[in-house]
Amino acid sequence: MSDPQALGIDDFSRYALVIDARSPREFAEDHIPGAVNLPVVNDEEYAEVGTTHRTDTHKAYLIGVRYSLQNIARHIGPLISHYTPADRMLVYCFRGGKRSRLWADNLRTIGFEVDVLPGGWKRYRGWVRDALATAPQRFRYRVLCGPTGCGKTRLLQALEAEGEQVLELEGMASHRGSLIGALPGAPQPSQKWFDSRLLERLRQFDPARPVWIEAESKKIGRIQLPEALHEAMYSSPTLTLEVDMPERVRLWHADYAHFVADPVAMVAQLAPIRPLVGGEAYERWQQLAAAGQTAELFERVMREHYDPAYTRSTRRLFENERSGERLALPSLSEDALREAARALVRRGPAPADGAPSR
Repeated sequence: MSDPQALGIDDFSRYALVIDARSPREFAEDHIPGAVNLPVVNDEEYAEVGTTHRTDTHKAYLIGVRYSLQNIARHIGPLISHYTPADRMLVYCFRGGKRSRLWADNLRTIGFEVDVLPGGWKRYRGWVRDALATAPQRFRYRVLCGPTGCGKTRLLQALEAEGEQVLELEGMASHRGSLIGALPGAPQPSQKWFDSRLLERLRQFDPARPVWIEAESKKIGRIQLPEALHEAMYSSPTLTLEVDMPERVRLWHADYAHFVADPVAMVAQLAPIRPLVGGEAYERWQQLAAAGQTAELFERVMREHYDPAYTRSTRRLFENERSGERLALPSLSEDALREAARALVRRGPAPADGAPSR
């Protein structure tokens, strides 16, 4: 995997404090995982300096330095004062320029050892992109397949609780990956922040051990997955979960409680697939939603749309699924999933799981 030494540093984790000197808006879009946002100028101040710079460069610098000294002084008291000169720090801004130097100069004056990230966040972002083009292919994957509602995500969580390496992409993307997969009150991250977190997670894994992952398409909501991860995932050994429909309906009631409360909203979100399922089926969904008959509604939506769609996409994308292993789960209860996870751990690697994915 690409090494942070390519950026002129060893490893972000070796620093006692990583300071992102950019504005809060820039930080929210993406940052080095674990970094603390101590902006030299906030969003409004940054905009003011930029606007002034277009007509009067000298005045813009005066304004910027005044704001920066005030903000740095404000940050030093509650946070910086807790560190000792033995604590090495890393500072970065957009390109490793003025904002980084303002922080670094003041910290060095206090007595801290400080590195400035060469090229700043922009170079870091390039490193993330380059690393994600190759890093996913270093690992062996076990891919959980199965139609919607069969408990793939919950089994991943049970496997992680048993100490297995798990890449839970839907959780990282804050989306369940379907037309109705948005999570209430949990907006999706930016693509850049998702990429940063994904690379951080991959760097924590041991290539000698398998990584469990759920079968995904190329996008989860609006988040795009790296091509290298697709290629590795699609050619890896699969384990298809088989669960009876009543259990799947119960899981939907738990995972989609917001649609249990408002099934009409769910059917409205499914309007784009009306041409695929046919007007008669869609109108029946509307009737069930209006009557609050969520159990029958959920089953019909799965049988009439999600199950056929799953079969088509899986046969097209996952070359090993039809010949892969099957796991029948009698229940999706916490106890049943824990026992299934423990049995998979005890069994060890799958027969075809002896080499990294191509």
